[in-house]
Amino acid sequence: MGQPWAAEGADGAHARLPLVLTALWATAVGLELAYVLVVGPGPPPLEPLARACQLALAAFQLLNLLGNVGLFLRSDPSIRGVMLAGRGLGQGWAYCYQCQSQVPPRSGHCSACRVCILRRDHHCRLLGRCVGFGNYRPFLCLLLHAAGVLLHVSVLLGPALSALLRAHTPLHMATLLLLPWLMLLTGRVSLAQFALAFVMDTCVAGALLCGAGLLFHGMLLLRGQTTWEWARGQHSYDLGPCHNLQAALGPRWVLVWLWPFLASPLPGDGITFQTTAHVGHTAS
Repeated sequence: MGQPWAAEGADGAHARLPLVLTALWATAVGLELAYVLVVGPGPPPLEPLARACQLALAAFQLLNLLGNVGLFLRSDPSIRGVMLAGRGLGQGWAYCYQCQSQVPPRSGHCSACRVCILRRDHHCRLLGRCVGFGNYRPFLCLLLHAAGVLLHVSVLLGPALSALLRAHTPLHMATLLLLPWLMLLTGRVSLAQFALAFVMDTCVAGALLCGAGLLFHGMLLLRGQTTWEWARGQHSYDLGPCHNLQAALGPRWVLVWLWPFLASPLPGDGITFQTTAHVGHTAS
């Protein structure tokens, strides 16, 4: 009998909807950013060397961002295609009635993905996919470089926005920052001024959100925890910061932050995990 998660079926289009909406939002912000850079008010003029450095940094950040997005979406952290029959005899294994399969420790069923996820952390609403064993590394790098790109844009456009705000009353400034659409619809600002405020609002809020997520997951990474285990105070898989980093990022964990396509194979299989009790018993 075929497993219920063997094929996505009609749920595939529903699962891709968050990704489509996120892509449309990112495209809209990118188009408005291009409009601001071309029409103005954009960043102040730079010397040739500074402009070249800015372009090189932007290219590096975008390549890392897009590369990690691709790896995150291409990697399947679920139990699809994983041979679990006959292995569900160890401690921590459970039976998932939705998937009709034995599932290993640290796995969890996702109602949105409709399948169990190996070492499940959480479901990413923006990209419409669960974060688990197979895609945790690109997810972390994605947070890092998304925060970097958004912060870079904020710094570049900061002087232009500051000059725009100084030319108006405090009430006008607050309304432009909080309700730029209202200012545009009432004719209080030009299209270029609206685009500048909207892009800055989006970039600052996005950088704060990605930065907070990176700090939180960095803490989990060093502790060897998932979000579910952190919420329940479980520390069974904390092998120390160095071993935890290698378990989640591979042996070249220092370099994977710099390039998404760097080979750094994970030491485990997402099914069996070392525990603190096992390490302590081995050491004794």
